[in-house]
Amino acid sequence: MSENGSTLARRQLGKYLRDGREGCGLTLQQASALIQRSASTLQRIEKGAVANLREVDLEALCKIYVFDADFTSAMKGLAAQGSELSWWCEYDDVIPKDFDFFVGLEASAQRLTTYEPELVPGLLQSPAYASAVFDSCCPEDTADEHARRVQLRMRRQSRITRKYQPATLDVILRESVLRGIVGGPRIMAAQLKHLADFGTRPNISIRILPFNVGFPLGEAVGPFVILEFGADKLGQLIDPPVVYTESFTGDLYLAKPTAVRRYHEAYETLRRCALDAEASRAMLRKVAKEYAA
Repeated sequence: MSENGSTLARRQLGKYLRDGREGCGLTLQQASALIQRSASTLQRIEKGAVANLREVDLEALCKIYVFDADFTSAMKGLAAQGSELSWWCEYDDVIPKDFDFFVGLEASAQRLTTYEPELVPGLLQSPAYASAVFDSCCPEDTADEHARRVQLRMRRQSRITRKYQPATLDVILRESVLRGIVGGPRIMAAQLKHLADFGTRPNISIRILPFNVGFPLGEAVGPFVILEFGADKLGQLIDPPVVYTESFTGDLYLAKPTAVRRYHEAYETLRRCALDAEASRAMLRKVAKEYAA
């Protein structure tokens, strides 16, 4: 893989186009003939191997796959980002705000490694906690919009709760996640019990980084997720890993191997200082009782 993170946008664009083609029941040969391109060219597009996708081809494919105007706009945003030669990607300026790029990555990941210093990660939120979060960050939403946001967050959790090949989730939460009240004591009590229960699943590890260990990395670190996509039958990576980091002004997707390695090293440092799984569950239940009292 090139160290240019622009390949990340191309890979995701290719996946959406492949899903669109398969959803229409078209083979590579049939779809490529409709845009007067070779099957091998369309296959390269779907694999994210075409750096400068022609706009006429993209528009034709979106029309064939019956993508609506918003989704077509999102595809064009990915194509534009995919042609840039930067190793980091900030998508907010070219992709519509209602198109969640991260959800697409998350749905494909086989392993997610997460550090969160402030809030319970979306994959582990209870409906009431998620609703309280959206009350704060999206106060202008209508009741219907609010309900859809919560519904989407709950639907995402099937990635780790389904019976067949659920994704592996490895999470470290700073103690501040437990102490920062979201929605009130009753909601917090239920949320922490929810976390303790989730931590008993074989594919989920939840560990708490207590206040008394200070800052193991020597400085405060913001939330991040390392997404890994598994390997094929030959042991080759299906897709290179990606680090997702959040900030107040936008989200970043880091694909450069050296950046991914640094985040792995940071996570291992935090993990060595965190409570083990059993002690973490005990702490979650203890604090939950304090909220319920």
